[in-house]
Amino acid sequence: MFRGCAIFVSALALASAAAQNAPQTPAASQSGAKSYPSETVQTGAAVFRQYCSFCHGRDAAGGESGPDLTRSHLVTRDVNGDRIGPVIRNGRPDKGMPPFELSDQQVGALVAFVHTQQQNADANKGGRKGVDVADLQTGNVEAGKRYFEGAGGCVRCHSATGDLAGIASRYQGLQLEEQMLYPRHARSKVTVTLASGEAITGRLAYLDEFTVGLVDESGNYRSWRTRDVKYKVDSPVEAHVEQFPKYTDDDIHNLMAYLQTLR
Repeated sequence: MFRGCAIFVSALALASAAAQNAPQTPAASQSGAKSYPSETVQTGAAVFRQYCSFCHGRDAAGGESGPDLTRSHLVTRDVNGDRIGPVIRNGRPDKGMPPFELSDQQVGALVAFVHTQQQNADANKGGRKGVDVADLQTGNVEAGKRYFEGAGGCVRCHSATGDLAGIASRYQGLQLEEQMLYPRHARSKVTVTLASGEAITGRLAYLDEFTVGLVDESGNYRSWRTRDVKYKVDSPVEAHVEQFPKYTDDDIHNLMAYLQTLR
């Protein structure tokens, strides 16, 4: 649920138009949908633009990786955020959607925006918009490189000549931007410290309340009872999630432009 395409301004304009055109009297529906104050819808549009429109499209009508929320059964059955809210806060990791720590006001505004978009879609049948390739090619390469090496902190974990070498050949368009914002298949590392003081680092293979397991550099699986050791997990996905609210629109456009040069 994150926005990474170069269509932020148009998304906000569409959302504002939706707010202005939304019916001003409550409209009965299966979900008890109603009209919302235009200010609330516009606030929701801004939140949606930052966190959601990357996957769910500029008008909540679906992108190349996220479903069309205007046709969502969950949205239709939602009443005052009782279904949308838990999805926002808990995420759907199995489908590549991370959880988001948003305030009650932000969640309420998102609910208002999504319901308004659904009402407008029902009233105006037609094709759905998605993500155009040209939308991902508007950033400044040099500014993106500066962000990568500086304010973005990307070089703490990545290297243009190391793990990211040739990434623009492996991923194109929206797939590349998805990897930039939320690398679904990134593997976590773990360091286990034994009672003797010996530290063992490897790829995290298993972790629950009782057991921590890893695959070491030799490819061997090793595990310990959590009560017998100390361990620290290094999750690259978490770093990307923490970066979400720090991005500006330009940061995303420019960083994407720079990554597209790494072939």
